[in-house]
Amino acid sequence: MNTFSMPEHARAEPIAEAAAAVMVSGLTRRFASGPAVLDGLDLRIAPGEFVALLGRSGSGKSTLLRTLAGLDPVTTGTVHRPDDVAVVFQESRLLPWRRVWQNVVLGHKKDAQGHARAQAILGEVGLAHRSDAWPLTLSGGEAQRAALARALVREPDFLMLDEPFAALDALTRLKMQRLVAALWRRHRCAVLLVTHDVDEAILLADRAVVLEAGRIRTDLPIPLERPRRHTDPGFERFRQTLLDALGVHDD
Repeated sequence: MNTFSMPEHARAEPIAEAAAAVMVSGLTRRFASGPAVLDGLDLRIAPGEFVALLGRSGSGKSTLLRTLAGLDPVTTGTVHRPDDVAVVFQESRLLPWRRVWQNVVLGHKKDAQGHARAQAILGEVGLAHRSDAWPLTLSGGEAQRAALARALVREPDFLMLDEPFAALDALTRLKMQRLVAALWRRHRCAVLLVTHDVDEAILLADRAVVLEAGRIRTDLPIPLERPRRHTDPGFERFRQTLLDALGVHDD
């Protein structure tokens, strides 16, 4: 498990690590002399749990994700996460000079075994027939499926999704949501999905967390049966709770 800790003189009290894939305790992050972007944040994600992270722009979502990905330092607070993590960004970030299967196993050996692993995971995301294609020939949805395959081929214990469907059209987005739900059920890694879409959070997540000014304003369990639909009893109640937490109110 990767652990990022604050200086010993400022360390928080020890936290029990049982039944937690990710633990954040007292995490504070500020830039220059400005206000704290993350302000004493505490968050726990259980193994195999799917958590959606929402919040208005500037609430600290991206900073938290970058910290969990190891891209931003931890100076105040403590962060524990698994060693095996993967991130899918809003852009697919595929290398255009490598074929799709080579992008999937980027960082691994591109031998016959690597090709077989790529083919297997590309089959899971419905892209086996595009294995030898160049990335620039893929549609937006296909490119994001390739990015998902590249993340999952590493068999991560913790998968972060940073608004991966934001640039897709509505129909493709629905298909990608269903695909992510199916892949999560199959692989059962802990997931943190950053999204601005309340309906997406309810459709996919076990729990929705709303950030405001670097703190958790709402931590809402979503115990709806799967697969989920907008017509499910209780869907609108969860939707209204999250919209209220985000400051969106009916007139």
